[in-house]
Amino acid sequence: MQSRSVQVGVGAVILRGSHVLLGLRKGAHGAGTWAFPGGHLEFGESPESCAVREALEETGLHVTPLQRAGSTSNVFTAEGLHFITLFVVASCPNGQPAVLEPHKCGRWEWFAWQALPQPLFSPVASLVGSGFRPEAAA
Repeated sequence: MQSRSVQVGVGAVILRGSHVLLGLRKGAHGAGTWAFPGGHLEFGESPESCAVREALEETGLHVTPLQRAGSTSNVFTAEGLHFITLFVVASCPNGQPAVLEPHKCGRWEWFAWQALPQPLFSPVASLVGSGFRPEAAA
């Protein structure tokens, strides 16, 4: 029997004014859904450092972490994956996001929190469903 483990992911909730950055996922679990920049937490890395690294790797944006924004637990049954996702609110006052990993993301767009696109990646949907609001964290 194959042993399954829980993985830790980090999502960067990047704010610019009243807008948040989301990318349209492709090529992996959650394809066709909207998600924050993010990825796997590496050994010895803080969630804040991971959020900064992933934002730069995926979008080319230099972000400043502000604070942790909660966590979610999501099981992707079809893929046999279970992720605990730690969210970090970050600020990015300037620069435009670029698609630096086109095999993972089709495009980046800024959205008002009150007008998020659908469908959302399940960890993002779980965070939104928890009542989290970025203006309360910033």
